[in-house]
Amino acid sequence: MSDNPPTEPSAASRSREWILVKVTAIVTIGGFLFGYDTGVISGALLYMQEALHLNAFTTAAVVSALLFGAMFGALLGGRVADLVGRRRGLFSCAVLFAVGSVSSGLAPNAGFVIVARFVLGLAVGTASVTVPIYLSEMAPADRRGRMVTINELMIVTGILTTYLLNAGLGNWYAGEAAWRWMLAVSALPAVGLFLGMLLLPDTPRWYAMKGRYEDSKRVLLLTRDPATAEEEFEIVAGHARRSAAEYRASSLHMLREQPWMRRMLWVGVGLAAAGQTTGINTVEYYGPTILESTGLTTGAALVSIIAVGVTSVSSTAFGIWLLGFMSRRPLLITGFAGVTASLVILAVYFLLPHSAASSYLVLLAMVLFVAIATCFLGIGIWLLLSEIFPLAIRGLAMGVAVFALWAANTLVAFVFPLAVGSAGPTWTFAAFALINAAATVFTILFVPETRGRTLEKLEDEFRERHSGAR
Repeated sequence: MSDNPPTEPSAASRSREWILVKVTAIVTIGGFLFGYDTGVISGALLYMQEALHLNAFTTAAVVSALLFGAMFGALLGGRVADLVGRRRGLFSCAVLFAVGSVSSGLAPNAGFVIVARFVLGLAVGTASVTVPIYLSEMAPADRRGRMVTINELMIVTGILTTYLLNAGLGNWYAGEAAWRWMLAVSALPAVGLFLGMLLLPDTPRWYAMKGRYEDSKRVLLLTRDPATAEEEFEIVAGHARRSAAEYRASSLHMLREQPWMRRMLWVGVGLAAAGQTTGINTVEYYGPTILESTGLTTGAALVSIIAVGVTSVSSTAFGIWLLGFMSRRPLLITGFAGVTASLVILAVYFLLPHSAASSYLVLLAMVLFVAIATCFLGIGIWLLLSEIFPLAIRGLAMGVAVFALWAANTLVAFVFPLAVGSAGPTWTFAAFALINAAATVFTILFVPETRGRTLEKLEDEFRERHSGAR
């Protein structure tokens, strides 16, 4: 056994590590707010319906206003990220989150809530585009998977926080203003995101895209050792110069002229839409309502749904660990196939007669469904979307893909209660199972593997492989 003590990391190495931790911690506040503001409505609705005299239409509008706003926030966020920077895009997120949260909590009527939730949707859509782009462009290739997927962990942590807060306010406060506190409290982390972004630069790839090569190298040196930073800078700057020379037109014109770019965009759009038509958000938005329909009381439903939130967080953390061993494609294929099977189980359980036992069997099936979806699909889809688009169109393409994601999300949110009311929960979840079976086939046929390569290497591979695509 050697008497030599283990080598301690240098001060410079520790500093670079700390900067990556700081970047991840600050930027993923956007993911936390994404999760909180989409999840909080499931509990708040139980009190808002009476306080604001909501009917079926206004209830659907309150739920869907955020989703509708997120669709346009994704398109806006993608363009902002390309034109003025990933960092400024996150500043705009923070402002929109704060304004939307406070406005929702102070709303005097249903119409005001709907408008405020639309503003929150703009923030959520912008964050869902900008946060993954920022993290993927800042991260070293061997850390990209872990850094980007921490954002998914923060999203589900935000959702779990809403379940805990909703249950606490619902069972121990239960005042008529409970829903106002539920909606307004997320203004605090929004302020944290704004202040935190003051400490961070923009990404080296955005600086290079804008011809700011000294800034690009400076940021790379913050998070890489000098030799690695120099090598990566030459690759990043070379790709940026090539893009500037080849693609002098707009991003939309590039998409029309470059078949391989269009192919990657359609793969991203298909993957994004498939992730939302799993049915995962039916649990997020309507989970307590689903459990109430099986015979549980309102208080019991709010407490029981916490199990779903805890499952989301723990299975996402497990999925991040799995990334050290599994490639992206096997992760997604396993996820879609597993979700298909769990939805079949959930559909069958709804055939049981109403009883306490059947209520908790439904809850158990929901937990299984959420565990598989968050461990494999929540991790894999957001990671792939942050990796597959070329630098020249990354913001635009990510915006379009996430627009499709939120459009599918909005459609599911609108259709789900109507489908349950007309066809029943069994056939509704059986339909989701069929959709996931189709998504499994789509992934096998079209989704590429991205593990272990720099963003520039992936761009070169896709260009070479699909240049003849139409």
